[in-house]
Amino acid sequence: MKFIGIDFGWTSGASGLCCLAWQDNTLKLLDITTSLEINAILAWIDTWVSADAPALIAIDAPTVINNPTGMRLADKLTHKHFGRYHAGCYPANLNSSFADRTVGLSLSLAARNFQHAPTIKAQQPGRYQIEVFPHPATVNLFGLDRILKYKKGKIAQRQQELNKLRDYIVNVLPKLEPPLHTSSLDSIPEISSGNTSNLTGKELKSIEDRLDSLLCAYIAAYWWYWGEAKNLILGDLETGYIVIPIRT
Repeated sequence: MKFIGIDFGWTSGASGLCCLAWQDNTLKLLDITTSLEINAILAWIDTWVSADAPALIAIDAPTVINNPTGMRLADKLTHKHFGRYHAGCYPANLNSSFADRTVGLSLSLAARNFQHAPTIKAQQPGRYQIEVFPHPATVNLFGLDRILKYKKGKIAQRQQELNKLRDYIVNVLPKLEPPLHTSSLDSIPEISSGNTSNLTGKELKSIEDRLDSLLCAYIAAYWWYWGEAKNLILGDLETGYIVIPIRT
């Protein structure tokens, strides 16, 4: 079984991509990169997951949108359950500028037989796709009091928060079940606090995209491994849903 994480560029820009493989009762990192165009993203998926091979793809983007205006139920529920952690998500509706692009990616995956999985039988191989949201996932997986704010602000501040995120990934995910294999840690992008002046905003964004894609892939594995026993499902297939690990 493989687990694909996509930190999707909703309107434009690069998307972070990660592939984990379930081997010998551990998760091994096979690839972590970025890609710009949807066709390139799909080609990358085809490279790592052959036709009819089992995999679960987790996308950080609204993949099911049916409401003409306002917020989806799933969006509202993130604010209800995670607003106090600053982890409510951006609203999505059919008039959103990104709707065609994000739903279109999901439809392209469905054409490859990756079916939506707002419910799942734990550890059953198949071809699935889910929507995820890394911020509340980090709150629960890492036991945070609030999200790590690495997406906005000055470069030095974002770098500091990204360093914290990487530290949590490296130190916590190998100890959870399913565990991220320690041999994968060397491939995880590193941000040196001593090189702040040498990092551009674009370079920092590339690291952010890749770390988020790794989180997405891990959430995919966590959903497949535990199912509803240790995951929260906000929303439903009809109106849109988000899978979030329960606090460990």
